[in-house]
Amino acid sequence: MIRFTPILLAVLYGLAMYRFSVWRTARELDAKSVEMDDPVLNQLTARMAKALEIDRIRVHIYEIEPVNGLAVADGRIFITRGFFNKYREGKVSAEEMASVIAHELGHVALGHAKRRMIDFSGQNAMRTALAMVLGRFIPVIGPWLATMAMRLVAAGMSRSDEFEADAYASALLTKSGIGTAPQKSLFAKLEGLTGARGASAPAWLMSHPKTPLRIAAIEANEAKWR
Repeated sequence: MIRFTPILLAVLYGLAMYRFSVWRTARELDAKSVEMDDPVLNQLTARMAKALEIDRIRVHIYEIEPVNGLAVADGRIFITRGFFNKYREGKVSAEEMASVIAHELGHVALGHAKRRMIDFSGQNAMRTALAMVLGRFIPVIGPWLATMAMRLVAAGMSRSDEFEADAYASALLTKSGIGTAPQKSLFAKLEGLTGARGASAPAWLMSHPKTPLRIAAIEANEAKWR
């Protein structure tokens, strides 16, 4: 039993860090967000809500500058202020912003937002436990190997989620009469908007699939649906 105590402690530590992360994230989002109120975007979200047969889709503006959209475990949808400003500046169309909202709705509807928080807990506990075990046999690089292993696992799961949320968004945008063209045109802009152009990280280590693969997947779905 004694030999398993460090591993048990590592798992408990991971769970504690998960709970703290959930609390800290919810507190920051509550403090730094306001509900979005834009007439044009409200009309587009109303069309998507009608397609989903729900009363409305609430979207919040998260007051940070990086360009991003996110869905959290409690079902809320957020667009960052930096992203919203790109829309206000005319660099992103209203339909393209609607495609972001549809994508984040996909993460909520498919359970990705909740699962990612659970995954974070498990991955953090596994990384800590694996680092302790490997550290006994490979003192210098064992913890590094554990971290890299968990990064690969997390990246692979995240890319799968992105493809699924893209497909959900495509279906919703099509049903709403908005179409997938804004979804694909936004992908072509994202690297420039986020400053990721020329990034050297290999595709298998990135949390999001490469843009050409995402567009190809959308077009494959369109062909199948036709």
